[in-house]
Parts: sequence; structure tokens; C-alpha cells
Amino acid sequence: MAPRGEHVTIEVSGREVRLSNPAKVYFPARGFTKLDLARYYIECEQQVVRHLRERPTVMKRWVNGVQGEPFFQKRVPDSAPEWIETTTVTFPSGRSARELVANDAAHLAWGVNLGVIDWNPWAVRRADLDHPDELRVDLDPGPGVPWAQVREVALCVNDVLTDHGLRGFPKTSGSRGMHVLVRIEPQRGFTEVRRAALALAREVERRVPGRATSRWWKEEREGVFVDYNQNARDRTVASAYSVRAVADARVSCPLRWEEVPDVEAEELRMDTVPARIRAHGDPSAAIDDTAGSLEALLELAARDEREGLGDAPWPPHFRKQRGEPPRVQPSRRRA
Repeated sequence: MAPRGEHVTIEVSGREVRLSNPAKVYFPARGFTKLDLARYYIECEQQVVRHLRERPTVMKRWVNGVQGEPFFQKRVPDSAPEWIETTTVTFPSGRSARELVANDAAHLAWGVNLGVIDWNPWAVRRADLDHPDELRVDLDPGPGVPWAQVREVALCVNDVLTDHGLRGFPKTSGSRGMHVLVRIEPQRGFTEVRRAALALAREVERRVPGRATSRWWKEEREGVFVDYNQNARDRTVASAYSVRAVADARVSCPLRWEEVPDVEAEELRMDTVPARIRAHGDPSAAIDDTAGSLEALLELAARDEREGLGDAPWPPHFRKQRGEPPRVQPSRRRA
């Protein structure tokens, strides 16, 4: 291994990728280096790229490892090699950016060299940037909510998806929550996909009241927040098989549904997941073959609307939407 301050050249996917400071420690608690991270992504290329292929991806850069402060870089620098694949996306503000499309291990290694630890792709492919092919269920536990409750809510999400003709693929978030990925036919815009996700969140809340919530304002939440707004335009979540920037280098790891009741997230790390894949394969291997229709969830959304449940708050940086309730929490209005 090269000493800190030097570099190594990695030959991968038919490219030569320069990795500077390969011995730089990114995860001090585990002693994992920048080179260790690159090797993880190269070994798990097939599984990682399955969830990144053809997707615009934001680069979250941790240039000093997990003990430093990250920054988001949406635009691929002009100094990038000519072989780097990109696509130009437009944000709700109207501005645009040329974002990375990480289609092989060379792109992964190049990103790691810039300090990327986890990958944050859009829910669209670059051939059609306006119609998502993935609905994302992000389960975000509130303070003090136990891991067992997150798993319980994930199983309820599976029941709701199944009842509405969709197949979900669960994964740990690599932090405190869980995600469920749902491939959908790319026929609806972001607004309609978000509308379906909101209907799903409300149905989960009805089935496990007090355990899950669709409430946007934090002071109104109970239990696990089902974050429907992760389906708004330009929102991203850490992709499957991403290493997360936490002390023990946990991975956002796909699971089989039968694993969910007993899974322990801390066991799924950068140093354990490659062996898991070799021994058991990838539980999300069939995800691209399962695209379903949102019709049933949109019918559920229409029923909610007839019963007086209108839109819910959008992310703060979005313009006010028609039918959206006030952004300011009632407690703040009284202050």
C-alpha cells in the first residue's frame, strides 16, 4: 500500500483510475482506508451498479473521512476524465447541472477518489428524466424509537404494497432506518409518484397507528416517519450497497423479507457484506424485472382525497403547491 500523500493507479473496467492518498483513514473506529472503500466497491460492482445504472447521481464528498464534514457536489467538474458518463438534470428552481452517471466500477473508484462514500441517485434513468421508474419508501424513526419498531413498520409497508399489486425490496438504510425500493413503470411524473407514496404512507399509518406516521412536521410525528417526500423531484436516498458515513462503516444492505424481523443493521458492514453476497447472492437481483403499476395506489390516493385528506407539505425548497397545507407549524404560528 502506498504511504499517505502518494497515490496508486487502479486498473478497473478497462480504465486506469488514479487514487490519491490511498492509505488515508476514512473510518478511524475500524481503520478502513480510502483504498479499502474503493476495493469494496470494485468487488461489489455488479450489485452496486444495479441500483445506479443510468441514474443521475449526486456526489456527497467526505474528503476527510467520516470524522470530517461532507458537502454535496451536483455538478461533475470540468476536469473529470473524458470517459466519465453524465447527464444534465433540471431542479425545481429551474437551474440545471451535469451529474454523474456511475455505470461501472471505474466510475465508482473515480468517485471514491473525490471522497464519495455513499451514492445518492435519482429515481429516474437518463433516457427519461421526468418519469421515475422507482418509488422509494424511506422509514425514518423518531428519537427513542427502537429498531424492532422500524422492522415492524417495514413489514406493514410490504403488506400495503402487496395489497396494491406492487413488489417491494427492503434494505437497511445503513443508519437508523430502513428503505423499501419499488420498481414502477415509468409512466407517471414525480408529482403523481409522490401522490402515490403519500397514499401509501397514510395507509401504513392507519394500519399501525402510533407506530408509524405520515406527518411532515417533526413535533407532530409518532414512531416511524414514512417519508413520502423522498419521491419529489431531485430528492435522493443512499443507494443499495452504499457504505454509509458512520463509524462502523455500515452498508445500506438489501434483504429478503424473511430476514427483516430479525435483521441487525450493525452486522451489515463494509467488511461483512461482500462475504454475504458470495454466500447468499443479492436479494435485490430481480428488482429490474418487477416493474408494477401505480394505479391501485393512485386509486387509494383518490379515495383519501374524497374523504377530505388533501395534499401534505412538500420539501421546504419547493414552491408552494396548490392544495398544500401551510408550511409553518401551528406551534410556530402561535409564537
